[in-house]
Amino acid sequence: MVQIPNTSASAPPAQRSVPTSADVARLAGVSRATVSYVLNNTSAVRISEPTRRRVHEAAEELGYVPHAAARSLRAGHSRMVLMPAPAIPVGPLHGQFLNELQWALSRLDYTVVQHGALGLHGDDAARAWAELRPVAVLVPGQGLGPQGVAVLKRSGARAVVTLGPTGVEGAHALLMDHATVGREAARHLHARGRRRIGVVVPEESGLEAYSTPRLDGVRQALRGTDAVVTELPLGYTEEAAARLAARWRGLGLDAVFAYNDEYAMLLMRALQDEGVRIPEDTAVIGADDLMLGRLLRPRLSTVHIELPSGRELAELVDRAVRDPGAAPERHEVLGATVVHRDSS
Repeated sequence: MVQIPNTSASAPPAQRSVPTSADVARLAGVSRATVSYVLNNTSAVRISEPTRRRVHEAAEELGYVPHAAARSLRAGHSRMVLMPAPAIPVGPLHGQFLNELQWALSRLDYTVVQHGALGLHGDDAARAWAELRPVAVLVPGQGLGPQGVAVLKRSGARAVVTLGPTGVEGAHALLMDHATVGREAARHLHARGRRRIGVVVPEESGLEAYSTPRLDGVRQALRGTDAVVTELPLGYTEEAAARLAARWRGLGLDAVFAYNDEYAMLLMRALQDEGVRIPEDTAVIGADDLMLGRLLRPRLSTVHIELPSGRELAELVDRAVRDPGAAPERHEVLGATVVHRDSS
């Protein structure tokens, strides 16, 4: 007797076919061209709202999503906007800006991709970004040079936008000079009668792009006055703050610009533990205007930083993608104003 093996238990389930735009068109009762127009947000063709709704409902029911590579071939470029992943943890202010930017770009039908390239910098990083063929690249900080911009453009990037203190040849630039933050903090402390001013310089790697210009801004603002500036390296730990606070009286400082609100809160708590009165003995000012600083006692004085809106940057990217031959735009976008509270 020949036994027929039962293979039903071990047989893999039948693989479902990947839904296509033709499937969406059949379910919605429209042409494939209409599906393409609707799902690619084509503005050149007018599609009624009921038709758009039917197409979206059909695509959702079938689980259909457009093929990014195929769409890129049809358009002649991708819709990917690449941003290098930050090498350091971003603060609340920067994080809010990035979230707003990603939302604004998605509204313009771009996909934002963060690229991690550990160990790669400058033009080497640009070559790694170029491999993904983005339509635009947003580069925070410094390090990208004209050669890197050229590599990106040869790979198909229609827009390269840098965000930092200086621009790069061939790229659009949002100029963010953090020296203005230090200048505003120093002018405030000097106007309050403080003459022996310390400036916190974080020891954490990667913050130099912000801390160095802020220190320079303090020195610029106080040059030619009777004030003395003391640089204060500080790691972001309770132990480091306690060590600095323990020798505070020997430093003879009557004020400190603590780089930002987080370092200011860290140092202020350590100074209070040492019996240093704030602001009577030492005035303290931070930067970023975080909510937590308003809840401290004494309430923390700060420099409120005004960044460009994510919508404005998204519109710049879109303009550059639509007109890649236009001259690079450069905009001064970082504003700074002092918010005077109890700590100074």
